[in-house]
Amino acid sequence: MPEAGQDLHHGHERDQTSHGNRLHHKNIGVNLGGGVGIPYRPEEEPVDLPALGREIRAVYEARIMPNGLHPLKIALELGRAITGPYGYLVSRVLHKKETYKNYVGLDASMANLMRPGMYGAYHHITVPGKEDWPHDQVYDVTGSLCENNDKFAIDRWLPRIDVGDLVVIHDTGAHGHSMGFNYNGKLRSAELLLRPDGGVTMIRRAETVEDYFRTIDFSQLENMDGDSRPSERHISQYTAVGK
Repeated sequence: MPEAGQDLHHGHERDQTSHGNRLHHKNIGVNLGGGVGIPYRPEEEPVDLPALGREIRAVYEARIMPNGLHPLKIALELGRAITGPYGYLVSRVLHKKETYKNYVGLDASMANLMRPGMYGAYHHITVPGKEDWPHDQVYDVTGSLCENNDKFAIDRWLPRIDVGDLVVIHDTGAHGHSMGFNYNGKLRSAELLLRPDGGVTMIRRAETVEDYFRTIDFSQLENMDGDSRPSERHISQYTAVGK
């Protein structure tokens, strides 16, 4: 009989006891799932993982061991907690617009970080060199896609931002590049690893136009020159249309 496991979503605590009582001896593991959050806002505290472990141990000793299911493997998927706080999206301010609201436009977009534009998730934003400046300006921080929900922040209090400033968007390690996409001809950015000694190593290069078209089989097409191979001129035309 193939090995079997029991999946339990950690968010449904009331169901875990009933499921645990029905586990039989052929189950070899319990997957408690993921969903452990991280402190996206500066005033928030991280989840106390040792305390969580103690609670899981208490349930294990109260429910699993008395029912003869020990030893039982327990898995917990902590992808967000492991990667989220250690990724940053670094972008540069390209535009400012001051109308009925103040906007700053970045060279990044929701193609680099989808969560704020997709469902209004909060990601902390800092401006290097201006950390100690008063946060006395209110901005909508927008991306470079032609979509009205391409925003990293709405009505966010920040220090005065100028064109050319770098902007750092925090806690993007879990849902940045992994949720990236090429809509509107956007190319994924490079990824850099900051080492403990302060050194920086490129661990993923930026995409190129050639990468963008790499999966297209041009042998099945014929361009306007009668040649089955894409010319640089045609690639440029395709790219211009995508922007």
